[in-house]
Amino acid sequence: MREPDRFRTAVHTWAAGGADAAAAATVARELAGDLRVVVLVEGFSDQCAVETLAERRDRDLAGEGVCVVPIGGAMGVARYLRLFGAQGLALTVRGLCDEAEEGFFRRGLEQAGFGTGLSRSTMQALGFHVCVTDLEDELIRALGSSGVERVIAAERDLARFRIFQNQPAQRGRPIERQLRRFMGTMSGRKARYARALVRALDPSGIPRPLDQLLT
Repeated sequence: MREPDRFRTAVHTWAAGGADAAAAATVARELAGDLRVVVLVEGFSDQCAVETLAERRDRDLAGEGVCVVPIGGAMGVARYLRLFGAQGLALTVRGLCDEAEEGFFRRGLEQAGFGTGLSRSTMQALGFHVCVTDLEDELIRALGSSGVERVIAAERDLARFRIFQNQPAQRGRPIERQLRRFMGTMSGRKARYARALVRALDPSGIPRPLDQLLT
């Protein structure tokens, strides 16, 4: 795809509605000519993880006509499915969501005509995969707490993490919860660690939802 960032911006404006929606829809339709597949994810950090794994596997998503689109939370998934469906851009759609948001994705798929009474396995067969509990948890489990700490050290954040662990609210919490919370405490940190953790994974230890999404 020639301009994935411009396409994502146009789609977000289109989905939001309002005065600029019609013009944004025109731009999205023009740019969609190079596309085959859209991958819906909840947020920017999820986009970073998917794209980093693709890079590790020497895949050129843009060249393949694949665009990863963060939708700003699962509640809007039905709207995006309509935009990309048969009455919209008529593209193949895949997705990745957190366990807590599975219901939004399921209902969105059913409303968009992907079937009724969908189970998790049926969603997976459609190309929509569920992270337990979320992608950060999947990555932390895959690397183990010591592996994540090595990544934090490589990112020169270990001293900050030790200070964070000593905060009253964090004392006594399992280290996995501390790690997950630490990654979300500063703007941009969650996306940075999504990239760093995926780069650190053993090829045989890629979390199943992420692995299947790119298979």
